[in-house]
Amino acid sequence: MEITAALVKELRERSGAGMMECKKALTENAGNIEAAADWLRKQGLAKADKKASRVAAEGRVALAQAAGKALLVELNCETDFVGKDANFIAFANAVAAAAVAAGSSDVDTIKTLALADGQTVEGARQALVAKIGENMQVRRAALVSAGTIGAYVHSNHKLGVLVAMEGGNAELAKGIAMHIAAMNPQYLDLSQIPADVMARERDIAMEQSKDSGKPPEILEKMVQGKIRKTLAEQTLLGQAYAAPDANGMGVEEVLKKAGAKVSSFVRINVGEGIEKKEENFADEVMKQVKASQ
Repeated sequence: MEITAALVKELRERSGAGMMECKKALTENAGNIEAAADWLRKQGLAKADKKASRVAAEGRVALAQAAGKALLVELNCETDFVGKDANFIAFANAVAAAAVAAGSSDVDTIKTLALADGQTVEGARQALVAKIGENMQVRRAALVSAGTIGAYVHSNHKLGVLVAMEGGNAELAKGIAMHIAAMNPQYLDLSQIPADVMARERDIAMEQSKDSGKPPEILEKMVQGKIRKTLAEQTLLGQAYAAPDANGMGVEEVLKKAGAKVSSFVRINVGEGIEKKEENFADEVMKQVKASQ
């Protein structure tokens, strides 16, 4: 069967693969477009498997909200260049929408969810890997449900925060989310700090104070004061509120004044904890050029 330009165009529109890949698929399958489409999918899976071991530390955080709940999902790729690609952005948004609709933050479950076009998240990911030429992964997601939810995604889409709050209003909840984005508290309050962290800070404070010459009971109070001061700064409720109009008030004071209480929060920063390979922009562009050939 003759492989016409119209046939190649039709397969390209259906599969999203490149023109030369579509032509090869049709040639390999004697012009049968259904068989060619399946062949492309199989090839895409093989390519995705080969790329799966490559470091993907770039990407974006996508946000989706529904009645009474909000979800953040981190999707990773290899380069910042691809992280700004329209296809990658659309995929990230589609994954977030499907996950919040299902009410799931479990990555294995998210991979099985159906997107609007009928593909599963995992199937769409594999197809996008084959099309763009980079390893991509759905790394993690976070879901909160509350009467009042604060959601914030930074303008570069690499940092996102969700806040679950009782009382207050949406404006305050978003303000708290923006504070968390800026100040990066590690815990909600002192009660959430693990015992080993407390013990380590106690050892440090004791070492710093041992030559003070104070009686044991005074020394103990000094140590406890240092521990509380150091660790309070790592908690949301122990920090000074970062809003411009806070007038020196702390987060806890602001919340009490509004009759609000934060029950939980989550902060996702793209690529944190992943060892990144440093590349310059020129190398990044050349990688994209070669991948498209």
